[in-house]
Amino acid sequence: MEQIVIKGETKEEIYSELLPQIKSLIADEPDLIANLANVTSVLKQAFPSFSWVGFYLMKGNELVLGPFQGKLACTRIKIGSGVCGTSALEKKTIIVPDVEKFPGHIYCDPDSKSEIVVPIIKDGEVLGVLDIDSYELNNFDEVDKVYLEKIVDLLVSKF
Repeated sequence: MEQIVIKGETKEEIYSELLPQIKSLIADEPDLIANLANVTSVLKQAFPSFSWVGFYLMKGNELVLGPFQGKLACTRIKIGSGVCGTSALEKKTIIVPDVEKFPGHIYCDPDSKSEIVVPIIKDGEVLGVLDIDSYELNNFDEVDKVYLEKIVDLLVSKF
């Protein structure tokens, strides 16, 4: 297995370099959990401003913690609760510049300041979410949204 190589300096350059490497990393691995674990590691290492990177997977009518990198996390999230549950319910990516201002935010890590959640959707069904937190306010923007959605699209075939 080759190591992930990052030379870019801007967020967009880094994501552009990561996409083909992630595609290659997961191409021949059929195991979902192994792929999710490696993607969390790649994203956490590539972006030092990410304090927590992980997946929650649909089990019944709730999201259950999957592979992640970071501090201890909430294990189960009800659909419609917090940022993850809202993203799953609305089937859309949610960027939260300041978690203090998101009604019903779930504080797994009290030091978290901003968050982005990307739903994983296949054939119209939500299979889980990619959740990323930061200790910095306003850490996520449209660049993150575009590229994280592309990364999730690469993973959908593994579900």
